[in-house]
Amino acid sequence: MSSKEQLHYSLKGLSYKNLGFARIDHHRLLRKGFGEVVYCKGKKPQHVKKILNDILKRNPNILFTRADKKLYDYLKKDCPSLKYDAASRIIYLKKKKLKNKKTVLILTAGTADIPVAEEARLTLEVMGNKVKTIYDVGVAGIHRLFDKIGELSRANVVIVVAGMEGALASVVGGLTDRPVIAVPTSVGYGSSFKGIAPLLTMMNCCSPGVTVVNIDNGFGAGYFASLINK
Repeated sequence: MSSKEQLHYSLKGLSYKNLGFARIDHHRLLRKGFGEVVYCKGKKPQHVKKILNDILKRNPNILFTRADKKLYDYLKKDCPSLKYDAASRIIYLKKKKLKNKKTVLILTAGTADIPVAEEARLTLEVMGNKVKTIYDVGVAGIHRLFDKIGELSRANVVIVVAGMEGALASVVGGLTDRPVIAVPTSVGYGSSFKGIAPLLTMMNCCSPGVTVVNIDNGFGAGYFASLINK
């Protein structure tokens, strides 16, 4: 292949690569500042493998969400440098160093909310952000949060992860002038309706400066916080 043909192939591939079962958006790295993130749940392992191999040709950073250990072991055979975080269920590869030294603070109401918070944390770190976490400071023992008020003022963005009734986001929103991203979780008893109750609480938050992502969407919160942090 001549140099002119190689250039044509390279430029053509910047738009997207059609793998038949998927179209990989290689242009997203230029358009959004971070490459395409792959949601793994429900995908065939061999399809994920082909997607991974194609992304690696153009992007050194990998972020595959909602993945299990079995998929990770399968992909690692061909890509030993991949890493897996069981708590967040993320397969990742981070080759670029920290870009943004502004801190994103992640709070959880309880320890059962930690897996969703960890998804947000790892998303932020792979995207080049500095992250601090404070877990288990929910409204049932609000004095645990008051001990950390100084951390709120030092953060550039705050993510609040809470299940049950989801009241922590409203409290935090009233205590800080930082943008707050609320993440409802499916943690709770029957009347929490698998996260709908905290979702509605957060959507009806009277504290200004609070926005809400979908139930258990730690990735979405992390991604949005990274955009703000830039």
